[in-house]
Amino acid sequence: MVPNRKDLALLERAGAPLERSYVSVDGAPIAYAQIGSGDEVVVLIHGTLTALDDMMLALGDQLPGRTLIALDRPGFGASHRQVLGQAGILRHANLLDRALVALGVRKAALVGHSFGAAVALAMALAAPDRYTGLLALAPLVLPEWRLEHLLFAPRAVPVLGGWLAGWSHGGFDAALLPMLWRAMFLPQTIPECLEQHFPFAAAGAAAATQRVGEDTLAAGPDLVNLLSRVGSLQAPVTVLGGSHDLVVNNLLHGQLMARLAPRGRFELLPGIGHMVHHVAPQAVARALEDLGR
Repeated sequence: MVPNRKDLALLERAGAPLERSYVSVDGAPIAYAQIGSGDEVVVLIHGTLTALDDMMLALGDQLPGRTLIALDRPGFGASHRQVLGQAGILRHANLLDRALVALGVRKAALVGHSFGAAVALAMALAAPDRYTGLLALAPLVLPEWRLEHLLFAPRAVPVLGGWLAGWSHGGFDAALLPMLWRAMFLPQTIPECLEQHFPFAAAGAAAATQRVGEDTLAAGPDLVNLLSRVGSLQAPVTVLGGSHDLVVNNLLHGQLMARLAPRGRFELLPGIGHMVHHVAPQAVARALEDLGR
């Protein structure tokens, strides 16, 4: 693949990352951004090849009267990840939950997108007294062979993985990553706000793609674990998914998640792709308002 100028511009775009604060968990920084001052706290968890900027840019002005806390998952954005032992859904959930405890969050609703929705589910299961409900956007919940296994999992191989990630970033990724980012939005396009302000260069850095590979390899057992326990979750769960999602089959993943959750509800949004929170933020706001009613 030969990248065109538009692809290179997207991959090189540094954007203007949102201002972050940091909380230490096991001596490592977890980055977060917080806006609002409402009594109701909403925690935003981003998906793959993104960072907290993605969630906050989409929903920051859609949920008034609440305190919004968006977190960088470990190894992404500005959150640190140790070399070993911090890949996968359950580990991310544990670290982010502890970060929220350190921030003094006692009660919160969770909003997670894609891989981040699985992390949010793990958080809700681990601390049911802290999380009042879960809004899952295009969630990934079933273990399956995915494109990420082909494109990113080899980059997580010990020793050679780092070299492969660096080599890929120097050539292959210049065409691959912009194509993946655009595919996330199909049949819609990347909104202008994200084009201008999202830090694509950081999200597509060699280290970030290596972390995606690590999480891809760790996800299977974690998803089996979550599926075996979701039936015990008493918090309300709402799942939103787009009918034209090219990344996740929402009739398989999202609908199953809603059926397994005792208080689950599923809604398929016609004509919308994977990035529900950008394309249909009003539907997200409405679902959050109705969560648990």
